[in-house]
Amino acid sequence: MSVLVVGASAAGLTTVEALRRKGFRDQVTVLGAEWHPPYDRPPLSKQFLRGDWDEDRTRLRPEAMLSALDASFVLGDSAVAFDSGSRTVTTASGRTLTADAVVIATGLTPRRLPGVQPDGVHVLRTLDDAAALRKDFAAAKRLVVVGDGVLGAEIAATARKMGLAVTMAGPQTVPLESQLGPMIGGLLAELHRSEGVELRLGTAVIGLTDRDGRVSGVQLADGNVLPAEVVVVALGATPATEWLSGSGLVIDNGVVCDACCRAADGVYAVGDVARWPYEDVLIRLENRTNATEQALCVADNFLGADRPYAPVPYFWTDQFAAKLQVHGRPAADAEVVVAEGNLEDGRFVAHYRRGGRVVAVLGWNLPKQTRLHRGQHLGPA
Repeated sequence: MSVLVVGASAAGLTTVEALRRKGFRDQVTVLGAEWHPPYDRPPLSKQFLRGDWDEDRTRLRPEAMLSALDASFVLGDSAVAFDSGSRTVTTASGRTLTADAVVIATGLTPRRLPGVQPDGVHVLRTLDDAAALRKDFAAAKRLVVVGDGVLGAEIAATARKMGLAVTMAGPQTVPLESQLGPMIGGLLAELHRSEGVELRLGTAVIGLTDRDGRVSGVQLADGNVLPAEVVVVALGATPATEWLSGSGLVIDNGVVCDACCRAADGVYAVGDVARWPYEDVLIRLENRTNATEQALCVADNFLGADRPYAPVPYFWTDQFAAKLQVHGRPAADAEVVVAEGNLEDGRFVAHYRRGGRVVAVLGWNLPKQTRLHRGQHLGPA
């Protein structure tokens, strides 16, 4: 039995490692669009962007550990087509790779603003994106972050700590409002303002201005222009599924799978690109923890376990001195109750309640207590 993993980041690598740990010794090939060996993405918006980490430190495993997996890594060659019936992948260079089982782990493609992209406009998804952005930060004084979600808020916090004048623009009233609701979003807004980030929220961004091919500003729907020397567009991302057109798979906001993460006979999806039934709805989870946990489940199921993937979703974000940990599925319209600590001290655990039950637990600088609340209300980790 041979396995082809399409995607060489955390989800793909974890799948390979899990297969080897469980005794699978047949051929494994990992196809990656980037030239870099597998690396971790969360540090790109923080430690790497600040310059605290170099490229080597972002690597998920040293070369010796990758070699010990006895897998063939084909890097710098992206998948452009797939036939799910024959389980054959065609790459940009013209390779054809066929295996008995294929694991799709191609992740996300960041959204961009429409129109011409002048110099100084960035997205942040890859290591090369982060390196280019870090270089621009070193020569700039004024940044506009277009986007008020997790990534945009983390980039704004990192840049502000590096000494840049930072403006965050986006359609929400407060940062992360659609994910965490107005109360927690309001606390994040206060935090960013207290650290010197200018918030221009509640108004859509409609375009960019430039001078001699270099970005000079961000146009808002209300007619204002925010001056900028560097712009980061952090308006979310879409599943990287273009290459799966005509593959025979169901593609709908990701690769649609069954409860065991199986998209077709001998085909699985894992990580940001996978969409599967969870509590009677189809969901995708875009976070590092899911990449690992789902990969472990896919490895089990390839080896015959037939185990439904039913995690307690989890993500974290670090912004200035605040570390937020979120377990479960919070909703903007849920009732939010402080269960331990208090808001004034900046150390608390909050419960999100819907229909009389706790559906999510959020911790703000209380990691140990947050895990305890998660175990009491959402199940053990």
